[in-house]
Amino acid sequence: MDIPNYINVEQAHKIVQKYAHRTPVMSSASINKIVGAELYFKCENLQKVGAFKFRGACNAVFSLSEEEAQKGVATHSSGNHAAALALAARMRGIDAHIVMPENSPEIKKKAVAGYGAKITFCKPTLQARESTLAKVIEETGATEIHPYNNFYVIAGQGTATKELIEDKGKFDIIIAPVGGGGLLSGTAISSKQLLPACKVIAAEPDGADDAYRSFHSKKWVPSENPKTIADGLLTSLGERNFKIILDKVDDVVTVSEESIVEAMRMIWERMKIIIEPSSAVPLAAILEKKVDVPGKKVGIILSGGNLDLGKLPF
Repeated sequence: MDIPNYINVEQAHKIVQKYAHRTPVMSSASINKIVGAELYFKCENLQKVGAFKFRGACNAVFSLSEEEAQKGVATHSSGNHAAALALAARMRGIDAHIVMPENSPEIKKKAVAGYGAKITFCKPTLQARESTLAKVIEETGATEIHPYNNFYVIAGQGTATKELIEDKGKFDIIIAPVGGGGLLSGTAISSKQLLPACKVIAAEPDGADDAYRSFHSKKWVPSENPKTIADGLLTSLGERNFKIILDKVDDVVTVSEESIVEAMRMIWERMKIIIEPSSAVPLAAILEKKVDVPGKKVGIILSGGNLDLGKLPF
């Protein structure tokens, strides 16, 4: 199984920077004062499609050969990856076939349709998603672009941390949320190459703690019946992702739902930027003192800003 390295992140960046935003890095004097550290937030909530996922999708789509590209791309996703793949495919002028659970948030269904993807709805189970996708691929010959367990996707996600370090220099700690592990594994590859002494820490909800259990037992544990407001972090770790995480990540910590809401609200109120609950999980880990940050310089990847404004938790 191919595992990307930093050279692949650099190659991805050559592609990604042509199509994606170089998102700003923001800080808040008042949040810094509360936590006693220098925090720098890489604002992937301001990325195209409102999430870091565009980086990986973009790299995967533009790395296809002409022959592969003509048949289009396909995936199953309930959200940000679906929108990201649909937009990247539209930019390359090829078809995107997206399998979405019928209970996906309306805002995400609209976004994916708006980017011109061909959507097939299925029952909201992993088995239904996978079998429907297999059928779509059989009918179209499209290339499957997995949301996180994909070589080019991981390399693309690593470009966010590459930019963060290029823009703000050395860090003591970099924290990312973890669901399937695409963002975290990309973050770890870039961090450990550019700043070998920097600690890479993942944050995850208590109610979806499969990465925490997998990391600490060194055995892959599936995500079963996860319950959390952070709907971007419900999936099990991918195989490639888990290998990279075991090799390069220093710790995985978990946080309560209350802390996620508190952190999300703090970023909205103090920084005036919209983030989704998944993005708030790293700051929640700091507020819960799960990560020792006082006196340190800390990078945080704000993973996305897509949420239903009619269902805010505060």
